[in-house]
Amino acid sequence: MIEMSPEIAAILMFTGIVIGLWLGHPIAFVLAGLAAIFGFIGWGPEAWYMFMGRAFDAATNNILIAIPNFILMASFLGRTGISEGLFKAMMFLFGPMNGAVGLAVIVMCAIEAACTGVIGASVVSMTILAMPVMLKHGYDKHLSCGSIAAGGTLSILIPPSIMLVMMADLGGVSVGKLFAGGFVPGLILTALFFIYILIITYLNPNKGPALPMEERNALSFRKKTQFILVHMVPPIFLILGVLGSIWTGVATATEASGVGAFVAFLMMIAYGKFNWKTFADCIWSAVRTNCMVMTIIIGASLFTGVFLGLGGGQVVTDIIMAFDFLGKWGMLAIMMLIVFVLGFLVDWIAIVYITFPIFLPIASQLGFDKIWFIILIAANLQMSFLTPPVGYALFYMKTTVPPEIKLIDIYKGIVPFVILQAIGLTLFILFPWLITYIPSIVIR
Repeated sequence: MIEMSPEIAAILMFTGIVIGLWLGHPIAFVLAGLAAIFGFIGWGPEAWYMFMGRAFDAATNNILIAIPNFILMASFLGRTGISEGLFKAMMFLFGPMNGAVGLAVIVMCAIEAACTGVIGASVVSMTILAMPVMLKHGYDKHLSCGSIAAGGTLSILIPPSIMLVMMADLGGVSVGKLFAGGFVPGLILTALFFIYILIITYLNPNKGPALPMEERNALSFRKKTQFILVHMVPPIFLILGVLGSIWTGVATATEASGVGAFVAFLMMIAYGKFNWKTFADCIWSAVRTNCMVMTIIIGASLFTGVFLGLGGGQVVTDIIMAFDFLGKWGMLAIMMLIVFVLGFLVDWIAIVYITFPIFLPIASQLGFDKIWFIILIAANLQMSFLTPPVGYALFYMKTTVPPEIKLIDIYKGIVPFVILQAIGLTLFILFPWLITYIPSIVIR
């Protein structure tokens, strides 16, 4: 064991995260490795007992069982082919309007978010589906990149969200109530993105023209209506079934996630996409994704245990409380700024595990509603998916865009949408009832 002041430990551990990530190491192993190093520095071999306890608790957490179920639900839905049908249905709806494909992308992303809760799946699937169509119709490439990347991040706030499941567990609040808290903010951000595309394409139609007349008239009105209903009704019933069962108290989030995965499996059969190879691929894809998520969760849990045990949490608390002369709103602004800056550097799971044990007691002491405060952090972290250098949505997109789309084009495209997200976050702070009203009336 080596004597080390809490201040030095906090600085070295955060510096270690940044260096490890910039060297290209996986976040899970960076966090677990730092926990091992500083755990042995602080407590010697006895640190192993803490490591085993925290890893076991994370792996056997009943609430977190919802995460693999939602991931499996997303995997099944991805093989139904429903995304392609929904996207065409949205283009039929918005075809006569400027920015039709961009508007279809935003609404499609919102619906997909409510079906899966997985950001990577939304961004990748929408890039594959929508980017070739947008480029074919002469859409501005910056607008195309921004709308797809920003739309994909709606999976953070629109339930069922994997991030909100994790936050509910760490924050000690009901998953259903946190889902309810994120519902209206998710719709507001959807509306902001939608309105922005409407305005920008109205002012400059060349950025996003309406669909050509021959495409709009490819089907009769009756066939269009039938096509739209066939591809919109099943996912809407899935959404209502999962969220409705949680909010009415019929099922817990964990139970509803299992039902949702089963219904998604039935949809895959109903759409004629089932075969044993596809089924095995879905299971394997879900297993890989879940292993990645759980490995990060365990690594973050170990890091947090060591960081708090060495006094790093108290150091951060003292720094924030030193600004008490700014009042509670000034201290809230400081906490939001810290989360925003961390979003440039660190994975969101690590941010949640590091900040929640420190910030939630401070927020409670300041008299802030816990669900409101957690949703503010979630909305803040939504921007981290769009801000380099860590912005995962940007890199998900870069792996699937055509070669003519450069990374700088994606960076330029997301700027107005990050500003819109900041406007949304400001609205949620100024009008807390946007977050707190629905949780106050749901049962769970």
